[in-house]
Amino acid sequence: MSGLTLDLLLLQVVTGVALGSVFVLLAIGLSLIFGMLTIVNFAHGAFYMVGAYMGVFLYGLTKNFWICLVLVPLAVGSIGLVVERFLIRPLYGRNIDDPLLLTFGLGYVFIETIRILFGLNGIPFSTPAGLRGAVDIGIGHFPLYRLFLIGATGVLVLGLWLFIEKTKFGLIIRAGARDPEILKVLGIDVSKIWLLVFGMGTGIAGLSGILAAPLQAVTPEMGIPVLAEAFVVTVVGGMGSLIGAVTAGLMVGIVVAMTSLFMPEMAKVSIFLLMALVLLVRPQGLFGRAGLMG
Repeated sequence: MSGLTLDLLLLQVVTGVALGSVFVLLAIGLSLIFGMLTIVNFAHGAFYMVGAYMGVFLYGLTKNFWICLVLVPLAVGSIGLVVERFLIRPLYGRNIDDPLLLTFGLGYVFIETIRILFGLNGIPFSTPAGLRGAVDIGIGHFPLYRLFLIGATGVLVLGLWLFIEKTKFGLIIRAGARDPEILKVLGIDVSKIWLLVFGMGTGIAGLSGILAAPLQAVTPEMGIPVLAEAFVVTVVGGMGSLIGAVTAGLMVGIVVAMTSLFMPEMAKVSIFLLMALVLLVRPQGLFGRAGLMG
């Protein structure tokens, strides 16, 4: 390929890391909910889409992207709390297909609701002031917003890991995922733990939606393709594994970016080829499922 240089390859790797950051955020929410509640949340892409629309709405009111970054995950997480309390909770202890079907249908309810409220056409979301333009990273110029996306994902992953691994509440969550009966014996209300975990997972999905909004048009269907990609990342990393979600998300992002450089028509397919290769070697995913976020 003429014009192919080491700097160009490295720039494409950084592009893949930025793309993978969105995958990481999506997969973390899925892994968090599945790892602790054993709920396959098919509405996760819809929560991501709702986060993007919530960002559009709140940005129109506040004109402040940073305030939206705080309010959107709280708002979407609150919706998740309501969903868990009144829709998911009655299904605990039943067949795993029941919550799967519920969340699958719920996703379409969200999509139709957004279509009614905001219309069928996409809505542009401008890159926030202060994060526009490109900066020289030594191997070429790279969009500043994508660098911000990488940094924000790193901060969120570190914060979530510290919360899960280093706090008393995180210890209760991990213990509840391994043996909820022990927590009940100790007098801890497990239902409140699950409620919070589902709210956290959906809140992270909403956050990933507003973070991804400046990279694409905000549409009612935007959560459908990313749901498939998020499941691929979660499966490749290992269901319920935080480190697996991070590793697989970055890996998928880089594979897509490099495939786009050499064979653009194979970019989407490369995700599934990677999943097939990983599962042939490790059927449980790269890091398996150690019960919680291991």
